Amino acid sequence: MVSQVEVEKVTLGREAVREQRRIRLGPLSGLSHLALVVWTVLVVVPIVWTFLASVKSEDEIFGSAWSLPARLRWDNWARAWDSAHVGQYMINSVVVVAFGTFGTMLLGSMAAYVLARYRFRGNRAIYLLFVSGLAFPVYLALTPLFFVVQNMGTIPLIGQFIGLDTRGGLVLVYIAYSLPFTVFFLSAFFRTLPGAVAEAAFVDGASHSRVFFQIMLPMAKPGIVSITIFNVLGQWNQYQIPLVLLSGQSKDKWVLTQGIADISTAAGYDADWAALFAALSMAILPMLIVYTIFQRQIQTGLTTGALK
Repeated sequence: MVSQVEVEKVTLGREAVREQRRIRLGPLSGLSHLALVVWTVLVVVPIVWTFLASVKSEDEIFGSAWSLPARLRWDNWARAWDSAHVGQYMINSVVVVAFGTFGTMLLGSMAAYVLARYRFRGNRAIYLLFVSGLAFPVYLALTPLFFVVQNMGTIPLIGQFIGLDTRGGLVLVYIAYSLPFTVFFLSAFFRTLPGAVAEAAFVDGASHSRVFFQIMLPMAKPGIVSITIFNVLGQWNQYQIPLVLLSGQSKDKWVLTQGIADISTAAGYDADWAALFAALSMAILPMLIVYTIFQRQIQTGLTTGALK
């Protein structure tokens, strides 16, 4: 067993390392901590205020914004879920993001693996084409995307599922929009994996697909988890793309971001602010839970990729 003296030595050693780091950084250490505190306040305070306002009455929201509510008004959440159709919007978001993330990770991991582990003519050019997608803001592509998805709707048999005002069309655009960063991140991660295991599997007669799905993909799990969470967050919070591809005539197919924007603008100054903040809380809560659960995996994936 480890003695108390050894534990104290380890603790003192860690404190000495921290002290040396503070001395080496000098004033930058204090400034970095100050910046982190300011950033934490800027992020946490609006979220806390939103959750607090979601269980208040409108008089309490506008009368004493930072005071605690006299009682918790969970009827605001029920009203937002039913009357404001937030429940339907959330189901749509879950379906679209689930299929969009699955398609992105499947196609992105396969493309990244081939570009990282195989050498063929045009390899570098294809990789640069993927990476170039990071240079174009989504705002510049909204009009072309609209016409592309509109033309996809004219395809026989499947056009009604992937055209405008369809969840399938939105899923395909989400996949295309998320692929550049996914391929960029995972290709760098796949290059760091050892090739001896894959070579041994090929010698034993394993196919390329089996090596990828049963050997290389599990070895890349930290990177896969990290980029999956990033894609979930990005697609869940997307607003411009569904605003263009899902028109106002099909509100039953709207995603959560569209629904919340509609709640805040439809009634003007007579909006149900308590229900609006409850809807915002419903939109924030799932992603907050996901990030809290997978925080360690995200940090592990990013750290592993950086160290390798």
